Amino acid sequence: MKAIYKSQFYALFQSQQERCFYIDFGQKTVRASFCQLLALRQKVLSIEIEDHFDSDLNQHGFELLQLCNKEHLFILNTHEVLDLKQLIQNGFVQLGISSTEEILMA
Repeated sequence: MKAIYKSQFYALFQSQQERCFYIDFGQKTVRASFCQLLALRQKVLSIEIEDHFDSDLNQHGFELLQLCNKEHLFILNTHEVLDLKQLIQNGFVQLGISSTEEILMA
């Protein structure tokens, strides 16, 4: 398994033999296909981080994240959401699928 990117809380790995990715969430490691990784990217990038600072929109400052067809459920605080966004964005850059310009625009 090859480490793609590591952030403060999370790590992204790629397995060439199994042709899949592994995301280490600290307390749990999730196996994901490329399609599932793309779906995770879409979910993470669609999280409005500004809502975490508005008590009317997000009273408790937590985000519920379901992965792999609701097989996994994570409850993330604001710091963990920001770190996961960084992991996903920089992981895709390391894989050569995204560019740094896309990160700046998002």
